[in-house]
Amino acid sequence: MKVVLCWFRRDLRLHDHAALYHALRSGLPVVPVFVFDTHILRDLEDKADRRLQFIHDALIRMQQELQAAGSTLHVFHGTPEEAFQAWVSHYDIAAVYTNHDYEPYARQRDTAVAKQLGEQNIAFHTYKDQVIFDKGEVVKDNGEPYTVFTPYSRKWKSRLDGFQLKSYLVEKYKQHFHRQPPIPIPTLREIGFEPTERNFPPDDPEDALIRHYDQTRDFPAQQGTSRLSVHLRFGTVSIRQLAAKARQLNETFLNELIWREFYQMILWHFPHVVGESFKKEYDRIQWRNHEKEFERWCAGNTGYPIVDAGMRELKATGFMHNRVRMIAASFLTKHLLIDWRWGEAYFAKKLLDYDLASNNGGWQWAAGSGCDAAPYFRVFNPTLQTQRFDKDMAYIRKWVPEVDELTYPAPMVVHEVARKRALEVYGKALKK
Repeated sequence: MKVVLCWFRRDLRLHDHAALYHALRSGLPVVPVFVFDTHILRDLEDKADRRLQFIHDALIRMQQELQAAGSTLHVFHGTPEEAFQAWVSHYDIAAVYTNHDYEPYARQRDTAVAKQLGEQNIAFHTYKDQVIFDKGEVVKDNGEPYTVFTPYSRKWKSRLDGFQLKSYLVEKYKQHFHRQPPIPIPTLREIGFEPTERNFPPDDPEDALIRHYDQTRDFPAQQGTSRLSVHLRFGTVSIRQLAAKARQLNETFLNELIWREFYQMILWHFPHVVGESFKKEYDRIQWRNHEKEFERWCAGNTGYPIVDAGMRELKATGFMHNRVRMIAASFLTKHLLIDWRWGEAYFAKKLLDYDLASNNGGWQWAAGSGCDAAPYFRVFNPTLQTQRFDKDMAYIRKWVPEVDELTYPAPMVVHEVARKRALEVYGKALKK
């Protein structure tokens, strides 16, 4: 019996899912599949990686829903090429359905898989799902991509209507799932990793939190952000449903979703940002790149409490408050004059919500090298930032309990001295 496969990647849910909807509507039985991709896994140094636990938990939930429908999720551990070779020998496949992925590795992977399937006359269909607008859908009137956020966001909002927010009614066609006995999902240990704690944020924050987001989002001691970034990263929530709620409740929250799509668009049109500055002249900066100072920054031992609190929160939880991310990134690139790529790579290892486009965009923004970035002469003063956003030091004392003790180190650098040095180094590089 001919079947179609629905290949899940960063869209780990069974509701409002573009590729799954189109696969089920094909009329052929649908086999849901997932690959624990060893091309990706081999680069993960931490074998107790929280992201693997999050993904595994999402797959278990999907499996439970599929079993209730008389079907199963087929999970493979290996390369995508090996997975499809195995599935082609196991099923009579008419087509593979999946959602667009925009990162450089994903684009190479999908090109290779499409070629592999095409050689066996198997169609490969992909759909937009993880963003409202992608690639060249929001561009200037002359067709060029935007490189400044504000006009991009205005065009984005002007194009938004009910069509883009319409959900894919997967439930209407769930009888088309392929009927077969459950196939066990490999355990984390079977794929070479260790289980971790499961203190993941919920995927459905209260409406009141989003409604007051613009008033609470900058204060790290408060529960004032949605913590939905990990769910957006792995697709356990629908961007359409979330954008519809944001549009109704809070424009500042909607703007954060648009920033995410802005950085996705930048990565698509300007792939050189992976490893290079968006503004090429910033690659002339003579970074100090002092390894011992970098280690102190990673450890949260800089002597600047707001920076240290953020770095310790990141190490302990895989999360860092967005305001504090900006302060910590500015400190590394401006106060210590350490290459933004070092910080980007460290965040990539530690962040539960790590997303290449957003992480790269955020780091280049902090360093001044990105599109629509903070100007290089803007240097966050950690002390003033603390006075504005954590004046009672509740956030700091949670993560740096020794802050008032003699054991807490003196600041690594004096802000005014470090700022002057940064301006001189940046200025020299950019005048060439």
